[in-house]
Amino acid sequence: MSKVTVTGYNEVATRDGRTFITLELTGGLQIIQSSNTGNSYATVSKCRIPSTFDSTIAERMIGQQIPGDIVRVSVDPYNYVNKRTGEIMQLQHSYAFRPEGSLELIGQTQISELAMA
Repeated sequence: MSKVTVTGYNEVATRDGRTFITLELTGGLQIIQSSNTGNSYATVSKCRIPSTFDSTIAERMIGQQIPGDIVRVSVDPYNYVNKRTGEIMQLQHSYAFRPEGSLELIGQTQISELAMA
C-alpha cells in the first residue's frame, strides 16, 4: 500500500464562526498525459482532511507519513481557473484520502480549494 505525506495545514472557519485545522496530504509522484496537448507531465495528488488538534500539533505533523492513498472522486461539475494560463476549466473530480485497508474516503477536496493554499 502507498503512503501519503502531511505537507501542510490550514485553519478553516465554519459558517457559524468556529475554526478547525485541516491537514494537507500529498500522494506520490505520478506521470499523467494531458487530454488537451497529449504531452506527459509529472504531478502529485493532494487533499485536505479535518483534524481534532490545534496548529501547534499540526505543525509537528508536517513530514509524517500515513498509510493509504489519495484517490480521484467524481463530483458535480465546478469551474477551476488555471493560475498559470488563466484558462477556465470545468472539472468533475476532486480528491480524497483512503486509509490503508479501508473503503472510507476522507476529506474530499476540489482542485480550486487546493490552489488557494
